[in-house]
Amino acid sequence: MKVIVTGAKGQLGQDVTELLRNKGYKVYPFSKAELNILDEAVVQSKVEEISPDWILHCAAYTNVEAAEDEGKDLNWKVNRDGSAIISKAAASVDAQLIFISTDYVFDGTRQEPYQPDDPTNPINEYGAAKLAGEKAVLEYSPDARIIRTSWVFGEHGHNFVYTMLKLAKKMDTLKVVDDQYGRPTYARDLANFMIYIMERNIEGGIYHFSNDNEATWYQFAREILKGEDVVVLPVDSSEFPQKASRPKHSVMSLDKVKETGFDIPSWEDALQRFQRNIQQ
Repeated sequence: MKVIVTGAKGQLGQDVTELLRNKGYKVYPFSKAELNILDEAVVQSKVEEISPDWILHCAAYTNVEAAEDEGKDLNWKVNRDGSAIISKAAASVDAQLIFISTDYVFDGTRQEPYQPDDPTNPINEYGAAKLAGEKAVLEYSPDARIIRTSWVFGEHGHNFVYTMLKLAKKMDTLKVVDDQYGRPTYARDLANFMIYIMERNIEGGIYHFSNDNEATWYQFAREILKGEDVVVLPVDSSEFPQKASRPKHSVMSLDKVKETGFDIPSWEDALQRFQRNIQQ
């Protein structure tokens, strides 16, 4: 089986590529420098040349703050237009497609976990562009698998866990937001679910994937730093004004993923595995 991975140098893309290779797949990983997903002619040519069975579209613009102003155009081009180009190319060679989306397609105003078919209402430019990307993907590849995820952390790249660990080395006390609820996601577990979809040809549609159990950023930080000599204090999000609005409660239901038979570890378990891996 031949698999194209876009965004292969990113946090998720590196894990996906490594796991696929370990399983013996023929992998064609493309970084941003190696494949400009905004160049339709180049994308079409490369996809036709490889004729993959699957395309795992991990490439994305993820700077939520910059997406509100200086990065707004690029956010829309990459997350909407680039995703449409990838989906169109996939359809042209009958390749199956997995597209990674976000919990930020929701406004966070409901207290129950969001189901995949719940109404969307993004409150920032990043969420709006990713939602537009979902629609563009489905226009060309109606049986695509869209995976919305949240609070991703992993060994590669920048993420909240690394930020907390670095700050703990410099400061005695850290203030962390305690009024935004979500589910942390270990990139390696998300990558494993993507491969699970491939190997079992799980039906197309929208899936919500993160690790099990919910948390606030403060609760997540406290768990990250419980072995560190630092005080972690809970604060209201008003103490950290940001350009991009964040949903207050973006917990997504994992029921649909669980119904596929995939075993979802808790985020606490995932964090322990991550910390063991970075200490090796």
